[in-house]
Amino acid sequence: MKLKFALVGLRHIHITTLYEHVKIHPMCQLVATCEEDPVARQNAQDNWNIKSTHDNFEEMLQDVDFDVLAVGDYYSKRGKLLIAALKAGKHVIADKPICTDMDELNEITSLAMTKNLKIGCMLDLRENANVVAAQQYIAAGNLGDIHSIQFGGQHPLMYGTRASWYFEQGKHGGTINDIAIHGLDLVEWITGHKIRYIIASRTWNAFADKCMHFNDAAQLMVTLDNDCGVMGDVSYFSPDSHGYKLPFYWRMIFWGRKGVMEFNYSDPGVKVALNGESQITELLPLNPSTNFLDSFLADVEGQAVSLNTVNILNISRKTMEVQRMADNASAPKQFLE
Repeated sequence: MKLKFALVGLRHIHITTLYEHVKIHPMCQLVATCEEDPVARQNAQDNWNIKSTHDNFEEMLQDVDFDVLAVGDYYSKRGKLLIAALKAGKHVIADKPICTDMDELNEITSLAMTKNLKIGCMLDLRENANVVAAQQYIAAGNLGDIHSIQFGGQHPLMYGTRASWYFEQGKHGGTINDIAIHGLDLVEWITGHKIRYIIASRTWNAFADKCMHFNDAAQLMVTLDNDCGVMGDVSYFSPDSHGYKLPFYWRMIFWGRKGVMEFNYSDPGVKVALNGESQITELLPLNPSTNFLDSFLADVEGQAVSLNTVNILNISRKTMEVQRMADNASAPKQFLE
């Protein structure tokens, strides 16, 4: 039997990926779409060919028979939409982040657990062919125990082109919560180790001089349960003119007892330098065996998958805690010369 999907929020281009996945999946049926904002509704129709069947979410929730709510609204609105759907007995799947408020995440967690409902999230960086190759290589023990990881997920800011709500106060929820969830999820999935401690995090305004309240710079440091140190930078520093094509976009380095591994999102292949070998070898990219929607559907069916409700809630919580540390940071120690 097909699962019936309703979609709410057409405020981020990522939702088009979910929309297309649902439309072609043999186990899914799209039965309704809703965008309450008239400008966003028209933009989705004109530029993405997605026409809303509803302009009021509450009416869609009450009147339409569906099993899953797919959410792509602006970040700080997502939590309320997920909560409403869970209260109505619906499974939910969303672009990341699934919410921006810890109280909302607590309620989402409680509702999902008590009602046995599933949470999906578009953590699709797992589907990158280099990521798949790296994960399998490390899982096989070829790099040994991992003791240090660095990742850079710098994005282009694209002020004036990126959705304007990003820069409206109260709608974004923080650059770490926006971007770092991908990197932190990959760190846990690739190594098989979980984040244990948040050591430091910081956000500040650097390049976004047309919107001084927007902290476009973001850095963090965490440790894993094997004492591995992780440092990440997920700032909006990448030159707009290059888009997402630079080799610095999602560049990751893993330092293990047996050697070091490096790869990025764009350039095919994973570079490995092992102890005792003088040449750098390159692992071929590997196609993913599944995607975020397939994982969600399997989770709904009760099948064991790595990207599941518990994992999504846990990595969302950890990322939000990193963001909260940055938001609540005390003044740093100042050295006076």
